[in-house]
Amino acid sequence: MRVLVAGAHGQVGRHVVRLLAEHEDHEPVGLVRKQEYVDDVASWGGEPVRGDVTDRESLDSAFADCDAVVFAAGSSGEDVWGVDRDGAMACVDAAEATDTERFVMLSAMNADQPQESPEALREYLRAKAAADDYLRESELTYTVVRPGALSDDPGTGRIRVGADLDRDDATIPREDTAATLVETLTVEETNGTTFELLRGDTAIETALRGLDS
Repeated sequence: MRVLVAGAHGQVGRHVVRLLAEHEDHEPVGLVRKQEYVDDVASWGGEPVRGDVTDRESLDSAFADCDAVVFAAGSSGEDVWGVDRDGAMACVDAAEATDTERFVMLSAMNADQPQESPEALREYLRAKAAADDYLRESELTYTVVRPGALSDDPGTGRIRVGADLDRDDATIPREDTAATLVETLTVEETNGTTFELLRGDTAIETALRGLDS
């Protein structure tokens, strides 16, 4: 599967590129905004392509010949409406325009209930919620993954997933988040689902296959 990673140079996206490159059935294409990121993406095993999620016209050539998209781009709070909402929507439009059928969205826990989060995060969560809704209303085969607070702890390969998880430990390593996004691409039980993601005790594939139970 040829997979475009939007936000390939980001903290989660770089893990996604590396994991896809290690997978014998996947071919990662890393979408980067800056020329200076090209060599990094190549060193992680991805095919770098230039494009900007805030510039819709730059995306179609990047999306061409791709089978799937992992949207892992983010504004780091600097432009939540331009990147986290409109940028994600532009990628949905580009996927539809280029017949890129599969779309996995990296969202955020509490996107559906921003009032449950600190006020500083609420605008970001509203932007993410709008992007999630836009994807779900599209014709694409989608999955929306909503992790808790991301950490730089080493990945364990074990997670918890569900519609409304207990927040007793509302964290997840970035590495495990990336591994979940990659695994989600080919686990049919995740098609058309939105789920939360936290660290846990269940192997990633097993946890994802249990979503339909």
